[in-house]
Amino acid sequence: MKGTVVAVNISEKKGTPKKTVEEGVLIENFGLQGDAHAGKWRRQVSLLGVESIEKAKLGPTNGLCHGVFAENITTEGIELYTLPVGTKLRVGESLLEISQIGKECHEGCAVSKLVGQCVMPREGVFAVVLQGGKVRAGDAIETA
Repeated sequence: MKGTVVAVNISEKKGTPKKTVEEGVLIENFGLQGDAHAGKWRRQVSLLGVESIEKAKLGPTNGLCHGVFAENITTEGIELYTLPVGTKLRVGESLLEISQIGKECHEGCAVSKLVGQCVMPREGVFAVVLQGGKVRAGDAIETA
């Protein structure tokens, strides 16, 4: 399967929408440099497809942008949530391994308050960084 990185997004605080940056640095066994979710755990990096964001636009919210669901990497052209846990993805210069599909949203989440219904619990994907490197919009995403 192949896809493309649409945006790289970071935030300094958990539970908030992320801002898009020109380039990110993925650090092995840690996550995206400068992001609040980085750390030595199984959800180092989050990914969400623009296709999933488009589904949310069909509801009561419009004008959603990259990072609004607190995803680190916005993708296009690959249904990440259909890939099994353990799938390895080459993303830019880095190598990720899917560690979790979906998540439980915590009550009072700033993202849910902003957009209403969150798609991350169903279609968001989390990964650990096996090999670090730079990642930017336009980079290819391929199963490894």
